Order: sequence, then C-alpha cells, then structure tokens
Amino acid sequence: MLLIQNGRVLDPYTGTDAPRDVLIGDDGTIARIAATIDAPGGCDVYDATGLTVSPGLVDGHVHFRDPGQTEKEDIASGAAAAAAGGYATVICMANTLPTCDTPERIRATMDKAAGCPVEVLQAGAITKGLQGRELTDFAALQAAGAPCLTDDGLALTTAALCHAAMEQAAAHDILLSFHEEEPGLVLSPGVDHGSAAAAELGVPGARACAETALIARDIALALDTGARVLFQHVSAAQSVALIRAGKALGARIYAEVTPHHLSLTEQAVRVHGTHARMNPPLRREADRQALIDGLIDGTIDMIATDHAPHTAAEKARPFAKAPSGITGLETAFSVCNTYLVKTGRLTPLQLLARMSQAPATVYGLTGRAVAEGNVARLVLLDWDSPICYTHYRSKAVNTPFTGQPLTGAPRAIVTGTRVTAR
Repeated sequence: MLLIQNGRVLDPYTGTDAPRDVLIGDDGTIARIAATIDAPGGCDVYDATGLTVSPGLVDGHVHFRDPGQTEKEDIASGAAAAAAGGYATVICMANTLPTCDTPERIRATMDKAAGCPVEVLQAGAITKGLQGRELTDFAALQAAGAPCLTDDGLALTTAALCHAAMEQAAAHDILLSFHEEEPGLVLSPGVDHGSAAAAELGVPGARACAETALIARDIALALDTGARVLFQHVSAAQSVALIRAGKALGARIYAEVTPHHLSLTEQAVRVHGTHARMNPPLRREADRQALIDGLIDGTIDMIATDHAPHTAAEKARPFAKAPSGITGLETAFSVCNTYLVKTGRLTPLQLLARMSQAPATVYGLTGRAVAEGNVARLVLLDWDSPICYTHYRSKAVNTPFTGQPLTGAPRAIVTGTRVTAR
C-alpha cells in the first residue's frame, strides 16, 4: 500500500482543488481519498507537502526511434524521459525502421515496454511502409492495440487516398493523426519562410501555407466521411482559424500544439541554431499568440511534445543539413507552466486539462481521474520552484531549453504503488 499525504489534489476531470490524502491499495487502485488518512500498518508513505496530486500527463506524439535508430533513443530511455517529465502514458509514432505497419510490430513495441514506469502505446501506420500508396489493415492494427494511425513525418498528399483512409477509419472508428505539409511548398524545412532567420541563414524556409493548405483539404474530407482526424503540431495562425471553422461546421477534428511552438518564435533559430530547427518550424509572435488563444478557447485540444531525439553529431551539421526536431518530454511541463500559467494565460486546471484530460479523452484512455476505484496513474507537481535543465534521462539533448530558467517541475509519477522520482 502507498499513502500520499499532505498534497493538494488538482484534477481537471472532477474540478477538485483541495488538500487531500490519497491511499493506494496493494492492487494499485485508489482505495480512499480524504482530508486526512492515517497510514495503515506496513504502508509506505510519500510526503507531498507543497505538491499537487494530479492525473498523470499524456503525450500523444513521441518518437522513441525503436526499432531502427536506437542510438538516438530506445523504449527504455524514452520511458525514463517520459517519467521524468510527469507522463503516465505516451504514444509512439509509426515512422520507425522498419515501419510499425503490422500487428506484430505494434505488439513488439508494447512488449518491450513491459515493466516501464510509463505506459507506452504504439501508433500504427496509415500506409504500408509510409509509402503513401497502399493502406494498411486498419482493423488488425487497432486490434493489436494501436490507439491511432499515422504516417507522421509524411503527409498524405493524394486526396483520393486520404479520402479512402478516412472512409476506412470512420468504418472502424479509428483516429487518424495527420502531419499536414504540402511538400511542394516546403523549400527548406526548419525555418519560417520569409523570416529574418531564413534571410540570415540563406535558406528559403517553409511556408505556413504548406500546413494550412492540407488542413483545409482534410477538414473538407473529414466533413464528407465523418472520420475522426487529429492535426499534429499546429504552428500557424491561419491553421487555428481553419480548425475553429471546421469544428463549427461539425467536423470531428482535433488539434495538438507543442510546448516549443507555444513558447518560442523564429528568433530562437538565430540564438540556438539547429537545436531550434524543427518541422513545422517556429513561426512569428502573431502565430504563437494565435496558438495560445486556440488552446484557451478549445480550438486546439491538447499539448503534445513531438519528442524527437537526434544524436549530437547530427545536430552539429550545418543548419540546412541537420535533421529537424527537438526533445521535449522532460521540459514540457516546466515550459508550459512558465509560459502559460505563470503569465496568467491558463489556470493550473486548464493546463492539466490540455496535458492530461484532453489527450486521454481523444485517444480513448479511461479511468484517469484521481478518483476512488481508478488505477493510480498520478503525477506529483511542483508549480513554483525555479528549475534549470542541464541533464536528461533521454539519450539526446537537442533542445533549446537547456540552461534556460523555468518555473515548476514534476517531482515524481505514481503508477499503482510504484513511485518513480524525477
């Protein structure tokens, strides 16, 4: 048994915001929640003074590079990074080597994660080998445990194929997760087209309309098919407006935004170089503010890290030749707390709703509230202490947030009666 004492339960599912003790039974379920609980004999006790006890965070978009590129990350190191970041559940993208496009590969990833403190789920691919030509067996991937299907990293550029995928997804009620990017409008990934950073680097950059053009198309296709569609890592103000309009029309669409797009602009590329090279790129302050506004009003449903580890040697290449992507699992809560809660844009409950409740709901993960009878999947959060990240559990350190002063951090996650400290 485990007793968490002296904490403050902060739960977006129930709206609870009150001092409470939480008793977890030997079976890992929450047995009792009360203002004060005396520790039963032989019970382990965790003193959560100064911390909130909240539903564990859920990240619907991570890359653990396993199988195929485990020099960058693997299931064990990725899960350790997720636990340090306060995550109870993460969903790995399908663009591994080989692609996770069969039931056997879906199950292999989740088997590797057995024993990890974090629940690791594996997305399946929409097309075989991410080739954009032939659809995978959606029902078989779903039965194997895939919470969604995605060709992340590549867009479905053929409208007819995308429409067929949506028809299949709607028939099986499978969520499709789309990387929206028209290749012909991306002249040089990693930096915003026409920005000062692009001019300094001497590259043409990626146009925002590369993202918005496909979002507009796929809203129309979602309305026609009734499919559930998630737009990944939204970066542009016009994308937010289109998604808002699509939801008003009745499309079953969702959107995610990353901590880095909520906190940084293209100016970061001039300071941090390749550690701020990502796809879609950081854009302008007006885009950042539109993303925050969309998060506040519910147009954007959730925050996802797009945790994308690369080796130091890869990121040391010249900007135009370095891979896109930054790591984000370990710093996500601190970044969002600093830029959204401490600036007064979101309340703590609203942030938790976007980082735990909304993704769990969209992906069909149940029993996540801090409530009696639920399996304990909790995070213990410090909202006020200063923190500066210099060391990581991930194999990779490609992030512009290293050494930056931030506020608040996860202190531990609780999975059943297992406590994993940061």
